[in-house]
Amino acid sequence: MKGKYRIRIQNNKLRYDFEIKRNITVIKGDSATGKTTLVDMIREYYEDGRDSGIEMSCPVTCSVIEGKNWKSQMDLFQGSILFIDEGNRFVASEEFAKAIRGSDNYFVIVTRESLPMLPYSVEEIYGIRNSGKYGTLKRTYNEMYKIYSTEILPRKVRPDKLVAEDSNAGFEFFDHICRERGLSCVTAGGKSNLFAALAEESDQTILAVADGAAIGSEMEKLMDLLRVKPNFYLYLPESFEWLVLSSGVLGDQEIPALLESPWEHIDSREYFSWERYFTDLLISRTQGTYLAYAKGRLNPAYVKGNVEERIVKVMEGIGL
Repeated sequence: MKGKYRIRIQNNKLRYDFEIKRNITVIKGDSATGKTTLVDMIREYYEDGRDSGIEMSCPVTCSVIEGKNWKSQMDLFQGSILFIDEGNRFVASEEFAKAIRGSDNYFVIVTRESLPMLPYSVEEIYGIRNSGKYGTLKRTYNEMYKIYSTEILPRKVRPDKLVAEDSNAGFEFFDHICRERGLSCVTAGGKSNLFAALAEESDQTILAVADGAAIGSEMEKLMDLLRVKPNFYLYLPESFEWLVLSSGVLGDQEIPALLESPWEHIDSREYFSWERYFTDLLISRTQGTYLAYAKGRLNPAYVKGNVEERIVKVMEGIGL
């Protein structure tokens, strides 16, 4: 499944209007914020249609999976958006992660917990709030808002040290440019280790770089750390490969269009996260060239001449 889908659903009291564009979307928030109400409305409309008193507009089927029979329910759908309410413990299981890998559906998961088994984006974690757009009218308009964002650099950051989530080609790139500039660079060895790696750091100005496309499950504790460490900063591009593709060093005229609307090109059956798509795209578009890319080890061409400079330039707000 690929594409971006607008969902509009309402009854005589509430209205929701939002877009889904990745295979995994997470809705967080406290009680009484409308999360469960949204799922209930999706369920009621799927079961009873307009007889439910609910109006809904979406170009694909929307439904709910839940309970111990979640897997057999999921197997009934293709090319659909499936909602899962909080309290369904299976969403945190390895079995669920395996089941949705390669699925031809999108999933919207309501949860207050982090889901480390799933590679979901920092950009697709939402809350629900009452926008008040309808004033004194009876119906209340509820809208989605991003809880976190990749744009969390309040000013130009000049770090003393860089902590890279990556331990492969991305780390090698950042390590090289840091050494050139007399800065320290270490690897956290993966997203699950990033919090611990940062917690051990001193009062220097620290910049952590991680793949925004898959870091979602770590964001709550990372943001808690940043609140008590005002000298710590996060930079969350989609991935290192996305940085390279965005720099224009390949001279490929098709890439800007692919990056402008990736949801039109990334099939959830093939890519569990967007990071993997950008990796495959970079590998395929550089094969047989001097910039031939391999994730496991950095091609030295990426840290020579204006190639390095153009990649660093993409990192807006970072003073390296």
